[in-house]
Amino acid sequence: MLDTLDRSDDPDQAEAEHVDVLVVGAGISGIDAAYHLQKRLPGKSWLILEARSAIGGTWDLFRYPGVRSDSDMYTLGFPFRPWDEDRSIVDGASIRDYVEATAREYGIDRRIRFGHRVTRASWSSLAARWDVAVEAEGETRRFTCRFLFLCSGYYDYAQGYRPEWRDEEQFAGRIVHPQFWPDDLAYAGKRVVVIGSGATAVTLVPALAGQAAHVTMLQRSPSYIVSRPSRDSVARWLQRRLPRRLADPAVRWKNVLLGMFFFNRARSRPRKVREAILKLAAQSLPPGYDVERHFSPSYDPWDQRLCLVPDGDLFEAIKAGKVSIVTDSIERFAREGLRLASGRELPADIVVTATGLVVKLLGGIELIVDGERVEVADRVNYKGMMLSDVPNLAVVFGYTNASWTLKCDLTSRYVCRLLNHMDRRGYAVCVPRLPAGPIERLPMLDFSSGYVKRAAGSLPSQGSKPPWRVHQNYVRDLAALRFGAVADGAMEFRPDSPGRSRSAG
Repeated sequence: MLDTLDRSDDPDQAEAEHVDVLVVGAGISGIDAAYHLQKRLPGKSWLILEARSAIGGTWDLFRYPGVRSDSDMYTLGFPFRPWDEDRSIVDGASIRDYVEATAREYGIDRRIRFGHRVTRASWSSLAARWDVAVEAEGETRRFTCRFLFLCSGYYDYAQGYRPEWRDEEQFAGRIVHPQFWPDDLAYAGKRVVVIGSGATAVTLVPALAGQAAHVTMLQRSPSYIVSRPSRDSVARWLQRRLPRRLADPAVRWKNVLLGMFFFNRARSRPRKVREAILKLAAQSLPPGYDVERHFSPSYDPWDQRLCLVPDGDLFEAIKAGKVSIVTDSIERFAREGLRLASGRELPADIVVTATGLVVKLLGGIELIVDGERVEVADRVNYKGMMLSDVPNLAVVFGYTNASWTLKCDLTSRYVCRLLNHMDRRGYAVCVPRLPAGPIERLPMLDFSSGYVKRAAGSLPSQGSKPPWRVHQNYVRDLAALRFGAVADGAMEFRPDSPGRSRSAG
């Protein structure tokens, strides 16, 4: 049941709606969080605030041709509602439908406020609650909560990363960014240049090739590209021969462990893994294709995320002559296309800038604790989900080397464990506190991707030891978050009265 808090004594404060837990974001993370809240904390009130008008987050926002996940649906799907089709790599619309259906099935959709964009969250130690400012229908609304759960993803929905190039205004064609794909873009029979070599580019290129006259993927430097079947034959075999209650976790764990094996193999033997990836690419491409130039990055495998192509669709489009890859840099735009640093002219009717995302942690929400603005970059990440010295707040951030949902589901379960622990002991506040003395601070993400480098100054750091270490390892996190102590010495608890405090360790 939702309560209202009357702040009529303060003319600057409108009446607020109060819940125990306020979830921000109705994508995969938010729906997962809501499921666990209503299952594991049935006595608590909760609500989801979603800035957009629909469920789905990333999978509702991105509408470019061929959009899909490069994580398999057996791990990207919810553990409590497992994916049961034999296709493991699916398109964005199927993922969106799956998330929406899950929200409907569990009644979560009835507890979502759409068109509610959170702009500021202020914590009061005296009141032991968050006061949250929200823009909705042209006005500012207020919500208060005991615990704030941010499930709004890691990038800016309002803008993508887009470099500026010389003489763009001279181009007679159209320039578009995949994050904002126009419904009226007619590319059939057109010459299309896609700038980029990451996951978005390798998804777009073969999808556009079906109708375009020709598609060129223009990359400044290559990425590792690996083909994977879109259908999981082992998963289907298990689903047909085992009861559902056994088949679903077996398929999930099969994919989790395989992913961990390949990641660890890449980190421990990068040269061998590199050779294997390039050999597979060469076998999938026309004889004599310059694999070293166009498919051999300067970094080791998994220093950046590998690009997945289901059923080798990019390689097939290249073999069919529908797609070309050009490795070069842009000197300037021209009326009929692009002029490259090598002097080559690249004709184009449409240019797609698949140049990346803008990282925006916390959804751009301004955090204030007892009147002081929180600078996220000055904080240290606790258990991969909370920030040092910020009370009663959790932030979902998935894995960079595996499915996002694996980590967000562990985070949601842990938040429920934490809140139940506090209820049993009469605590109202929990705050991760750094140990006394100096602590080694490391980058939160050990990744060399462009979007990570650009965001380095805005992300929290991590420590060198638990619970401040951010593990990109599902098994380690499972042990720590499902079975590790909640009262671990680093988490400070206090009861309702701010005059009394104690730390459980």
